[in-house]
Amino acid sequence: MILAEMAILLGGMVVALAQSPSAAHHSIPLHVSNTFEFDVKEPLQQVAPLFGADKERVWAEGWEPQFVYPQPAADQQGSVFQVSHGAHKSTWITTIFDPEKGHIQYAYFVPEAMAVLIDIHLSVAPRSGTHVQVRYDRTALSPELNEHIRHQGEQDAKSEEEWRKSIEGYFERRKAK
Repeated sequence: MILAEMAILLGGMVVALAQSPSAAHHSIPLHVSNTFEFDVKEPLQQVAPLFGADKERVWAEGWEPQFVYPQPAADQQGSVFQVSHGAHKSTWITTIFDPEKGHIQYAYFVPEAMAVLIDIHLSVAPRSGTHVQVRYDRTALSPELNEHIRHQGEQDAKSEEEWRKSIEGYFERRKAK
């Protein structure tokens, strides 16, 4: 999920830098903010921990963060990890990790490309499931990447179905065992 997003990002950065119109050099770096929401049919106590970077491995295909801190890997506030994308790496920090209160947040950076804040809020859904709200704030670190950041933001806004299906698929596989 997030790994695929980063692969698209890094491929798009190369194209954006190579094809950027000269007018982009005179503009300011773009900031976009997009939110999506969905419900999962499982209780909050079971869903919330899955949004930790380490636990996300069980439902997000291809997600393989390499923890710098802590060792061994553990989901907690202040954890630092990296995600590789070919020759590029993004560095992530878990800025908030409070699954009991349903709040998880990450900041990550792709050097010379963008800074991202992902803010996740979970609450009890009306029919004993979990409501998930995810907000992405992306900021280009140079105007040449503005179009790519705009496109990435559009993709963020459409992610609810993929996330919901992946999380529900994890619970279905677990129940089948």
